[in-house]
Amino acid sequence: MSKRDYYEVLGVDRNVDVKELKKAYRRVAMKCHPDRAPGDKDSEDKFKEASEAYEVLSDPEKRAAYDRFGHEGVNSQGMGGGGFQSGGFEDIFGDVFGDIFGGGRRRPRRGSDLQYTMELSLEEAVSGTETSIRIPTLVACETCEGSGAKPGTSKKACGTCHGQGRVGMRTPLGTIEQSCPHCHGQGQVISEPCTTCRGQGRVQEYKTLSVKVPSGVDTGDRIRLSGEGEAGPEGAPPGDLYVQVLVREHKLFKRDGADLFCEIPISFIDTALGGEIEVPTLNGKVKLRVPAETQTGKLFRMRGKGVKPVRGGVVGDLLCRVIVETPVRLSDKQKALLEEFRDTLEEKHSPKSKSWLDGVKTFFDSLTS
Repeated sequence: MSKRDYYEVLGVDRNVDVKELKKAYRRVAMKCHPDRAPGDKDSEDKFKEASEAYEVLSDPEKRAAYDRFGHEGVNSQGMGGGGFQSGGFEDIFGDVFGDIFGGGRRRPRRGSDLQYTMELSLEEAVSGTETSIRIPTLVACETCEGSGAKPGTSKKACGTCHGQGRVGMRTPLGTIEQSCPHCHGQGQVISEPCTTCRGQGRVQEYKTLSVKVPSGVDTGDRIRLSGEGEAGPEGAPPGDLYVQVLVREHKLFKRDGADLFCEIPISFIDTALGGEIEVPTLNGKVKLRVPAETQTGKLFRMRGKGVKPVRGGVVGDLLCRVIVETPVRLSDKQKALLEEFRDTLEEKHSPKSKSWLDGVKTFFDSLTS
């Protein structure tokens, strides 16, 4: 019986990349693995067929020969009619399923990363600061120096795997190695645990750290403190600490990237006649020249009065929106003066009001026509 096309066996296109090829083989192999249907000859044959296809297509040289000459091109490289050389299946199966069945002796994984949210004022975020934080974390046990073993003792080779970290698992296709269940792939066990950490190599503590905040940070930025996360188990390296920045709302300013925005209340007399007003910035007060006849909502840009971005670039601007403020608690004399002033106003003094009223009249005329 002629062999099926290897790409067809795995259900992939001929231009498939290595990553997708591995996924396809894993999918077929898990479906047809003999352990899922003991004694099913058809499943066993499909499993061998898929493994042979992956063995060829995952090797660049063999794949090139197969693409050019088909099965004959692969056989000429010493594959033979059976498909696998001695040990080929176990190498492939271990490569693809090593994360499930265990590979070699495992190293203790590094400690977990931690995250801490730091609240800053706008002034602190813009100018930068240095502050201390106190966090709960797992640190290396001082008594056993993180080893987990009682002082004066040491770890011993695991009696189950004899220090290899792997044990054999029998399957219908042979023996497959997996992580030792006794030592969890470490190859060593603790015979006399440390009494302080109970063999964990870590203890819970609070530690105080100094954090240098660069100028220009904003909400969402993260500061990485390498090696300041949780200590790893059994002496493994620690994780990192990520300080998440949260800038509190400011009473006067709102920030948009490198720019600052604020609203400036101004009397209608100053907007009508023009003049200078004082405007606050993060570095003190400055003068802003307001032209005569300025309308409410007018936006003024003050160059270079914003924020210098933390990653470099041009300093932003301060955008000031003037809001005309209506006077309150007027005296009788002030009211009389305003009445007299109103009597002197003509349409030319309120161009926006006139155009708006004209628009309203046109709208209602269109409804009645």
